[in-house]
Amino acid sequence: MSKNENGDVKRSLKTRHLSMIAIGGSIGTGLFLASGNAIATAGPGGALVAYVAIGLMVFFLMTSLGEMATYMPVSGSFSTYATRFVDPAFGFALGWNYWFNWAITLAVDISTAAIIVQFWFPHTPAWLWSTIFLVLIFGLNALSVRAYGESEYWFSIIKVATVIVFLIIGVLTIFGILGGQFIGFKNFTFGEAPFKGGFFAILGTFLIAGFSFQGTELVGIAAGESATPEKSVPKAIKQVFWRILLFYIFAIFVIGLIIPYTSPNLLGGEATDVAISPFTLVFEKAGLAFAASVMNAVILTSVLSAGNSGLYASTRMLWSMAKDRKAPKFLAKVNKRGIPMAALVVTTIVGALTFVTTLSENGTIIYTWLLSASGLTGFIAWVGIAISHYRFRKAFLKQGHDLSELKYRAKFFPFGPILALILCILVIIGQDYQSFLDPDFTNPAWWQKIGISYIGLPIFLIFWLSYKLARKTKMVPLDKAKFDHHEN
Repeated sequence: MSKNENGDVKRSLKTRHLSMIAIGGSIGTGLFLASGNAIATAGPGGALVAYVAIGLMVFFLMTSLGEMATYMPVSGSFSTYATRFVDPAFGFALGWNYWFNWAITLAVDISTAAIIVQFWFPHTPAWLWSTIFLVLIFGLNALSVRAYGESEYWFSIIKVATVIVFLIIGVLTIFGILGGQFIGFKNFTFGEAPFKGGFFAILGTFLIAGFSFQGTELVGIAAGESATPEKSVPKAIKQVFWRILLFYIFAIFVIGLIIPYTSPNLLGGEATDVAISPFTLVFEKAGLAFAASVMNAVILTSVLSAGNSGLYASTRMLWSMAKDRKAPKFLAKVNKRGIPMAALVVTTIVGALTFVTTLSENGTIIYTWLLSASGLTGFIAWVGIAISHYRFRKAFLKQGHDLSELKYRAKFFPFGPILALILCILVIIGQDYQSFLDPDFTNPAWWQKIGISYIGLPIFLIFWLSYKLARKTKMVPLDKAKFDHHEN
């Protein structure tokens, strides 16, 4: 089970760990908080359309990643696949961008967790809680990959249980069984409902939905430490479809039925104020006492889960790139427990330094730019997955392999990766579509806003082109792509 004699990670994650990482990977503040903002922006129907479209895109991306991760389970995941099937420079840029994204997001998560705890302890300093949570997350990752998997398993169970209870109570509320009036479809049929604001409002909601689903690709990274990837990965990927259908689409539908899209509470859906979580509002409408406290605890576990997974994913990506000679050599070292400690410590320090910038006034400006720079990274990683899978399959057949050799095969090829690629690019371009509806080219503030929204793209291109020029890399010919099962 362990292959640590070669200075490698341990394959200690069981099927149940991988399944819960898949299920819990994207259930977080995007669903618990931002879903309300989506309904307020585009109406209940518009929000549903956006989540269905992005959900379909994520499903195709995960089947693409599943096919590659089952055949070649490596911790570098899509960075390694991009290196082997597209261009080493593309893999280099994807890996560093992904590491940077999660290192920055770690700072966001520990900051958010501190704000959530202040709901109960308003007079305690936020930095103290952030420090405690950072130490906790670091400890879980430093202990063993099994500790990470186990903690994610229980974090995910709490989230899944909350959503299931919410859906049951929501349906009972809609039918008036919990003492209120029969609601039915009235919130779908008044004013501008079900579609508010037309196409551009739905496009704006694409972004909210896209951020909500980020984290699903963690399964591909965790596959490198799965005890039985050929069994665990397909099972986890197959659950993605049902998870999207049940946890997101059905939840958005229930919220849209119960809470009018004109409710002022929904407008704060992206904030960390648990009192305006659509879940809290529905629980309170059903007459459940302590709804805000319960949801606050659930949202806290979601944020800690995101930080835990983010530190795990970025550490493994950095370690894998070091093994592939795309990062400093010392980061490739692994301890006796199979933990890449050097990569873990460096990532934690970067996350901590990013958090420190939030404590000063000037630092907040730096923090805003850092956060913006990481904002598009998830979508860029998804573009990388779609392109890599398209070329993976083409190279696989070109080299005389038969599709029957694949333990898990993505359906609807090549339609799936192509559709996912188009939708991803649409979301990236539409990141700040409002600014282009009324452009002001002479206003420096307009350019700054555009810069903050799109800075992730030039950063990615700088990584890509600098490596390409320095190493003179070329696109990998389909007949030369490597399909061996070992880490690079």
